[in-house]
Amino acid sequence: MEQITRIGMDTSKNFFQLHGVNAAEEVVLRKKLRRSQMVSFFERLPPTVVAIEACGGSHHWARLLGSFGHEVKLIAPQLAKPYVKRGKNDAADAEALCEAMSRPTMRFVPVKSAEQQAGLMLVGVRERLIRNRTQLANTIRGFAAEFGFSAATGMAHLVPLLDRIHDDKTLPALARDIFATQAAELKRLQDQIDDIDAKLAAWQKSDELSLRLAKIPGVGPLGASLLVMKTPSAELFGSGRDFAAWMGLTPRDHSTAGKARLGGITRAGDEGLRSVLVVGATSVVNRVRMGVSKSPHASWVLELLKRKPPKLVAVALANKIARIAWKIMVSGESYNGKPAVAVAGPIK
Repeated sequence: MEQITRIGMDTSKNFFQLHGVNAAEEVVLRKKLRRSQMVSFFERLPPTVVAIEACGGSHHWARLLGSFGHEVKLIAPQLAKPYVKRGKNDAADAEALCEAMSRPTMRFVPVKSAEQQAGLMLVGVRERLIRNRTQLANTIRGFAAEFGFSAATGMAHLVPLLDRIHDDKTLPALARDIFATQAAELKRLQDQIDDIDAKLAAWQKSDELSLRLAKIPGVGPLGASLLVMKTPSAELFGSGRDFAAWMGLTPRDHSTAGKARLGGITRAGDEGLRSVLVVGATSVVNRVRMGVSKSPHASWVLELLKRKPPKLVAVALANKIARIAWKIMVSGESYNGKPAVAVAGPIK
């Protein structure tokens, strides 16, 4: 087989489509392989560069192919899509990945280790349990309203609501039994969340960078853990603004003909990470409004609140927090309580 300089590989559960070119950019490989055939093929193939779409299972295949001596580059789906010439099939996707990889300005997703993916599993399970708890809480409130029971907003008021329902002997026995079942389910979910939180706290305390990030007002242990787990590598971003933009905390730009038109935030990047920073910033803004915050950004927040609504101020503060976090990750410094100055860093 003629020497292959790079390969684009479209993955699926059972079939893998390959598209390879040589040094003269001539197509020398178009091949569809089954899962078992793919492993043996790359074991025999001389080391080359392989592009894979960053999707489910891609990090596993990147680690596996890397163990065979190949260099694997993961490309975000939205960055590879413009290179699909026409139609949508496996061969076209593999060719698009092969072409996208050759672009000098292409950005790649760093390959995660098995330990990093285990940590992300912890975060994913926690998010699912919280969604289930919220769904169950809304169900309980809806059923309780049918019998004239209500409670204030918040999970802390749900258990007293169930206690009141349990003590009300005027309710039908069937209704009380169902509410008791839901109360047991709620307790089981809360116990599982507490167990996950304990494991997450133990991980956070064992990570030096996470401990430094947790000192930023509005970040906390959970936000610090997510920043470490979900950020590919701080050195990949040229500045704090680039990092905030990757997180989706910068305004959407739709400018043309020399006229600047900025809209709401782009909401790009990881929704869970962005949400945690916005929630933390909202807490800081609320404490500043009550006059009980010692945040170094209190004066800036108060000045912005004179012109903008609190929610917008919280998003702006989340942007600022992201920039501070980037500088701490790049410089290796600890948070000193002063607004950080975003400086340009190395671009890789």
